[in-house]
Amino acid sequence: MGSDELIANLFRISQTEQKLKKDNIQTEKEANKTHYNIGKIVRNAIKEAGRNYARRFAYTTKEFKTIRKRK
Repeated sequence: MGSDELIANLFRISQTEQKLKKDNIQTEKEANKTHYNIGKIVRNAIKEAGRNYARRFAYTTKEFKTIRKRK
């Protein structure tokens, strides 16, 4: 995970916290929905900036086999 993805995750978390407080969201269902929606906004912003989100990077066969062994 690169620094860009870490920063995006921190931004997503902080924005979700602010929205939960601002909208006084109390239920777990609504909190999860809010978290998902904020994440979608952040991922779209990254995509619009012309960057790939880390999950979408292609791995070589060798790298993929190494990753599979770790599980």
